[in-house]
Amino acid sequence: MCRSIHQLHNFEPPATTDEIHAAALQYVRKIAGSTRPSQANQEVFDTAVAAVMAATAELLDGLVTTAPPKDREVEAAKARARAEKRYAS
Repeated sequence: MCRSIHQLHNFEPPATTDEIHAAALQYVRKIAGSTRPSQANQEVFDTAVAAVMAATAELLDGLVTTAPPKDREVEAAKARARAEKRYAS
């Protein structure tokens, strides 16, 4: 359920609003225990996603590092290699 929650800090280019939204949505889904809220809970669900997005953006804006930014393609290739090794028969 949390596959969209990835490290978002220290990448070039920086995390997009879509990436932050996907992580926030997955977080709220995990906490709520459902992937789709009922109509009665839709408003509070959407409010929670917006709040988590805002907190995440604030966190990412405030973090500092001396490490060079990571390359998204290189990190994706590393993740694919780990997955191949993990799921190899």
